[in-house]
Amino acid sequence: MKLQRASIEGYKRHTVDYLLIRQEETSSRLAVVLPGAGYTAQAPLLHFATDIYLQKGYDVLNVNYRYNDSFYDDFTMEELSDAIRFDVGAVIDAVTVDASYEKFCLIGKSLGTIAMASELKRPMYQGAKAVWLTPLIKRPDVFEAMHTFPHQALGFIGDKDPIYDAGLYNQLEANPQLDLRLVPGTDHSLELPGKPIASIEILKEIMAEIEKF
Repeated sequence: MKLQRASIEGYKRHTVDYLLIRQEETSSRLAVVLPGAGYTAQAPLLHFATDIYLQKGYDVLNVNYRYNDSFYDDFTMEELSDAIRFDVGAVIDAVTVDASYEKFCLIGKSLGTIAMASELKRPMYQGAKAVWLTPLIKRPDVFEAMHTFPHQALGFIGDKDPIYDAGLYNQLEANPQLDLRLVPGTDHSLELPGKPIASIEILKEIMAEIEKF
């Protein structure tokens, strides 16, 4: 694998880092990993999802924004949403400008699903796949993107996650392209609090589903 670490000037000229992991041979496929606010690309769900897509022959882009930095302390949620949409778009533009990717998969966790909902509207993602990990379904933009996305998608959310809403979840199941899984007892990290071994088993099951996807 070839590692390319770089950064771009993001929202309000604040630096955004990224890591592009490339196959030894040129790939026509790109997986984009969009972490949560405090759940980085090195955390279990995203670390292993990255490995899975590398094994599938994709290049993998980890967008390593840091929205828990003091720079963002005074941001409202609305402005933070603007920032993540701007930053992710800028990173993807920088990575794809000289590339010839034909197939895409977007993998978003929590806050990352805000950018994911925006990105999936772009023409370049025609036919793309989407993996939603603890998506912010109470946000209208995220809900609408999941509800109307016309291509193959997979999602996981815990029923003990504060962002879970049974009514909205049931509505999302109406999208025949979306395979949405409710993971009983799990929190916002899709883990069972105080039960590490059981949490590892759940992680294995989620990764097996992503691998098949």
